[in-house]
Amino acid sequence: MTVVFDHDRPRRIGMPEAVMCLGKSDEQLDAVLRALRPDTPVLLTRMDAHQYELVAAAVGDALDYDAASGTTFLHGRLPARHGTVAVVTAGTSDLAVAGEAVRTCEFMGITTTTYADVGVAGLWRLQERIAEIDRADVVIVVAGMDGALASVVGGLLAAPVIGVPTSTGYGAARDGETALHSMLTSCAQGVLVTNIDNGFGAACAAVRMLGLLSPSPMSPDPADRTDPVRPR
Repeated sequence: MTVVFDHDRPRRIGMPEAVMCLGKSDEQLDAVLRALRPDTPVLLTRMDAHQYELVAAAVGDALDYDAASGTTFLHGRLPARHGTVAVVTAGTSDLAVAGEAVRTCEFMGITTTTYADVGVAGLWRLQERIAEIDRADVVIVVAGMDGALASVVGGLLAAPVIGVPTSTGYGAARDGETALHSMLTSCAQGVLVTNIDNGFGAACAAVRMLGLLSPSPMSPDPADRTDPVRPR
């Protein structure tokens, strides 16, 4: 099979193409590896243990694999860039999706802090951490069940808030559809929402937002942009 990589993407949008491993056969994944440029950092998402073993046999120590989030850095990560992201989760059941967001940000060179298990069933947990969360430039809120945490955080902070509904929940949670609809109908102004379980997409949205504060290290003319200033 032929694999055609979008090598020009970093110049256009400040982020390289990622490789989603979910649904790829061993042969397809092998073809992807052969098409990559040598020693160029690449992010692989939704990678299972079998796929990791396959890739590790081919590239060895060049891999940084995190089984909990199913993410892998091949040939390291991108240069550090300005801006910080807080990743906030309602419960520990949301950590796999949150981990995908965290690892994607880290691959892109962005500093993250995770605030886990601060859901609305015990608001005191969020209240204890909200001052710390407010220091971040962008906040990603990962929540299943009723997805209410995104509205609460969106009503407390001025920073951009990206909601990630997860498939966590019983019966009427409908594998994340209820959390998705809840976040989409949030009365907190300006809360943005990704697809269900899409931690990768949330992190990439955060990268785009932070690109307004400072130039991407992958952009062609960083001198044309000003230094980051967080408005307050």
